[in-house]
Amino acid sequence: MAAHLIILLLFSVLKGVHSITTVSKVSVKAGQSISIPCLYESQYKNHVKYLCEGYYWRNCNDAVKTNKPDALGKYLISDDKKLNIFTVTINQLTYENTDYWCVVEINNGPDDGQYFQLSVSSGTPSLYVDHQRITGYIGESITIRCHHSNSGEIKWCRLGRNCVTGSSGSIDGTTVTAHMRDPNVFTVTMSGLKSEDSGWYWCAKGDIQIPVYLKLITTTTPTTSTTTSTISTTIHTVAKNGTMEQGKNSTVGENKQHRASFDPRILIIPLSVLIWIVIVVLFIWFILRHKQRKADSSVTPVLSYADLLPCGCGTQY
Repeated sequence: MAAHLIILLLFSVLKGVHSITTVSKVSVKAGQSISIPCLYESQYKNHVKYLCEGYYWRNCNDAVKTNKPDALGKYLISDDKKLNIFTVTINQLTYENTDYWCVVEINNGPDDGQYFQLSVSSGTPSLYVDHQRITGYIGESITIRCHHSNSGEIKWCRLGRNCVTGSSGSIDGTTVTAHMRDPNVFTVTMSGLKSEDSGWYWCAKGDIQIPVYLKLITTTTPTTSTTTSTISTTIHTVAKNGTMEQGKNSTVGENKQHRASFDPRILIIPLSVLIWIVIVVLFIWFILRHKQRKADSSVTPVLSYADLLPCGCGTQY
């Protein structure tokens, strides 16, 4: 194995080790996925990049290219020409997925590649992070937890840049602190983040590395927040008023529809009750009137003695 590594190193020297930079050895779990960043020089920006599988450079097989995607989806590749980094992702890792090369096609010449190794196991990787891709905010801090079970020196590095090996340091002017408060976990904190801090980093413990991609976004300022809140409130109010107007229109429409579909049969019962009440009232009134007339006709008039005498023939004294 040592002889093979020496051969690889010598071959890399002959090819030019500074054209492509990547991690050297990554511990992974079978069945999972891993993303590997490959940094290339700016003159390769518009060149085709690809991943080659195999231990020996001359016998490796093309797995995926930037101009030829993998139809099965086992391998993915993307090229960030702003950062001069192409990233390869290997899905559904097996015990055979161990040896790869990051490669850039060279026009009218031999392609340029850099070797990396995957250590695939069935258990927990000897070095891993909670999330390989994380998001932070410009001006704030972010913390990365690197879990490990192997021994060796601890490092936090930026791909193609410098490393922080002690408890504190800086990368591109950003403060980095590292500590081991928890067993088998070393924590890295980057403070005062800048937009240019976005990119690929890696944890290292001994000879094992794990790449980590840091994406930085702008935090919302109070003024922007107030403006956004005002706009949001205005939009909400307009939307609410629109809903209310729509509700009113809907109600008017429903009323019109209700009037248009009015069924006169619903008045039959109230009218029947009303007629019945009128009949009853008239009947009672008729009975009472009839009794009154009968009572009036049965009364005998009382006549005086003078009324019985012929007119002018009353007794004279």
